[in-house]
Amino acid sequence: MKLARGPATWVAVVIVLVVGVATWLLWPSAPSVRAQDQKIAVLDGPQDDQKVTLDASFFPPAGGGRAPAVLLAHGFGGSKQSVRDAAVRLAQEGYAVLTWSARGFGRSTGQIALNSPDYEVKDVRQLVDWMARRPEVQLDAAGDPRLGIAGGSYGGAIALMAAAHDSRIDAIVPQVTWHDLADALFPNATGQGPQSGVFKRMWAGLFFSRGGPAPEAGVAAALGGSARPAQPAAPLNAQEVRCGRFLPEICDMYQQVAETGRPTPSAVETLRRSSPVSVPGKIRIPTLLLQGQRDSLFPLAQADANARAIAATGAPVGVAWFDGGHDGGNGEVDWLHGQTLGWFDRHLKKATGGESVNSAFTVTRDGGRDPGTRRPVQLHATSGGYPGLSGTGQTSVPLIGPEQPVANPPGGSPASISAVPGFGGLTAGAGNLNVSVDMAGQSADFDSAPLTAPLQVTGSSTVKVRVRSEPGAASGAGDGKAGPGEVTLFAKLYDVAGDTQAPILPEGLAAPVRITLPEGGAGEATVSLPAIDHRFDAGHRLRVTFTTTDLGYSTPAAPAVYTVGLAAPAVTVPTDTSLRTPSTGPAWWTWALPLASVVVAVALVLSGRRRRRDEHDPDLEAVPLRINGLTKAYSNGELAVNDLSFTVEHGQVLGLLGPNGAGKTTTMRMLMGLIHPDAGEIRIFGHRIVPGAPVLSRLGSFVEGPGFLPHLSGRANLELYWKATGRPAEDAHFAEALEIAGLGGALERAVRTYSQGMRQRLAIAQAMLGLPDLLVLDEPANGLDPPQIREMRKVLIAYAARGRTVIVSSHLLAEVEQTCSHVVVMHRGRLVTAGPVSELLSGRTASNGSGTRLEDVFLDLIGEKA
Repeated sequence: MKLARGPATWVAVVIVLVVGVATWLLWPSAPSVRAQDQKIAVLDGPQDDQKVTLDASFFPPAGGGRAPAVLLAHGFGGSKQSVRDAAVRLAQEGYAVLTWSARGFGRSTGQIALNSPDYEVKDVRQLVDWMARRPEVQLDAAGDPRLGIAGGSYGGAIALMAAAHDSRIDAIVPQVTWHDLADALFPNATGQGPQSGVFKRMWAGLFFSRGGPAPEAGVAAALGGSARPAQPAAPLNAQEVRCGRFLPEICDMYQQVAETGRPTPSAVETLRRSSPVSVPGKIRIPTLLLQGQRDSLFPLAQADANARAIAATGAPVGVAWFDGGHDGGNGEVDWLHGQTLGWFDRHLKKATGGESVNSAFTVTRDGGRDPGTRRPVQLHATSGGYPGLSGTGQTSVPLIGPEQPVANPPGGSPASISAVPGFGGLTAGAGNLNVSVDMAGQSADFDSAPLTAPLQVTGSSTVKVRVRSEPGAASGAGDGKAGPGEVTLFAKLYDVAGDTQAPILPEGLAAPVRITLPEGGAGEATVSLPAIDHRFDAGHRLRVTFTTTDLGYSTPAAPAVYTVGLAAPAVTVPTDTSLRTPSTGPAWWTWALPLASVVVAVALVLSGRRRRRDEHDPDLEAVPLRINGLTKAYSNGELAVNDLSFTVEHGQVLGLLGPNGAGKTTTMRMLMGLIHPDAGEIRIFGHRIVPGAPVLSRLGSFVEGPGFLPHLSGRANLELYWKATGRPAEDAHFAEALEIAGLGGALERAVRTYSQGMRQRLAIAQAMLGLPDLLVLDEPANGLDPPQIREMRKVLIAYAARGRTVIVSSHLLAEVEQTCSHVVVMHRGRLVTAGPVSELLSGRTASNGSGTRLEDVFLDLIGEKA
């Protein structure tokens, strides 16, 4: 059936088009920015005797004039091209921006020295000199530009190191970087010193080898860069084949520690000279630390150490844990740009007025999926103070589990997996991948009881472990040689949802620990687990696991067997109740839709259409449902429902029957006010049904399958649904509805883990919230097993026996026969018959002569209509 388009309709269309075109023409576009390629000569080295040419690009500020400057540094293995897009965005915001390829990268000459004060730091100081001479750069004094530095990973470290050595730098935004490079590559939670640390061999190999740039693609993308590879350099010589473009002494250092699995004192000194840990108290400027939650190379503890050291000087410090890092994640490119821009606006432009976008502490959390776009949503919880890794409070969660033997396999293979170094960067933006695997016989597990309430862990948990070596079993150190008295373990904190689901290792992180065993006795250690921000839902369990191997680390080659137990039967987890998730600003459609609604409303008024009034018929006040002359046609003119009329009384369980295409679901949708009938009317308790009719609050229903928010638990979905009705919580009758669902502990699990049958039972419970006077269920038995169907049958019969009314549509005719007191049979949109099931069965004879069943009668009726 085609609808005629009157003049008012065309007026509305023209108005919408005019508004759209005007918006497109008047919407401000970003000003264009043109890069100026530069070759900047610098002198560096301990004696300032090395001449290096840095390949750079300068981006003048959009709008001209003098503006604050930003040096934008790239990640390891990248070049100035990696951060070009981010530079353009900052220049469009009114900053003079310089990007450069660090020495040894891209088209710059020189050799890599790991951000050494004698090399890369001196380069940056001369870049600051160069910016001070530019006419586009605002000066605080002669030779002193108003300047900030931002960068990720390798670029983040140079921002920190340059700030410690050059007082002209005014603000920095380091991202996903280190505090102590020796500790990052040789972490050890026992506090016995970096020489006994556990070698992070895979990340170190990627970091030092020429093949190391690949993982940085994810970091470059997170900075807003294009992650384009550097231009190829000259043909490789023997030294470059051996160790890329590193300084020979750096190359020799790595070759030695990679072979032994242990850092030498000189290696520790070299790595620390390139780290902020070597310059305590010298970084005294506003610093915003952006650290990725998915980062097994530079975990959150590295940012925490930087934050504590800088805050001790009295300088302003902001900390943000975002969804990203060297192991992948979303990356949050636009949000990170906004944080960086806000920090520089505040501390370089000295912007005043309005609220700063930066908070003292921000944590990105999973907000589920946008119901419109189905894309993941990031929520940003903020706090006015940074609590560190210990949180603002702590909760002790008891653990149970006996002492357990674990084996270190010969050669350390096969190895358990927490994260795969270098893999996450290749999948940046593709979501968080959980690849953790613990090898059988190599791990000891200690579980909590199921949680009675959700637990949000924010920070680094601690647990005490006791280890002893089995008699006659060798123990080895990370160099693969026998090292009596030492054991290497990897501690993990899992989220266990149930026996049928694989445990989740938050962010794929593990904490390595090397424990000294006294002669003939047991060694103990307090292990600091990786810092995370993770919600453990009610009904879930915490599991602390100790493994003897991990793919990313060097482990003993000699076989050994240990017994692992808890020195204290609990894990202490940090919490931060001060974190709050602010309400987000409205999306564009929240203001566009009202405007469109006004336009449509004007068009409707002009066309003379008006909404029907809710005409109440007092004579039908006691009648749950009356349908009279109901008709609905498809757009092609075919009738989906054709002049349908029937009445449903109190206490009835009515089965709405018919083959596919009979019009059952269309009738139900009109009954719920979801679609308009073309003719006829529906009255519930005497009230005409129109969209939003108040009487619909007396109806509970679900049609065409259940719909729930997958990231929320079953209980949370029901509670959220009831809150949306605006009715008092005591009117929901949750206890009765939850008893009907029969989901037990699964009510506390995320709905995305439910089977089809579990979703169906939850949907029935949702429809029964508030104990509505009229209950309408479309194919409620879908996904239920026979015992569940029998239980549902009892529930529906008992529900109607209390004076309420139930309408179900179903293809299970035998079940309808046992459940329903009355039926309405439809075929091709028309009523075939209606009445009590008993009368329908007694009044007809089955066509096959084998007795009277509802299925046989139904087939006869449909056959006759056909």
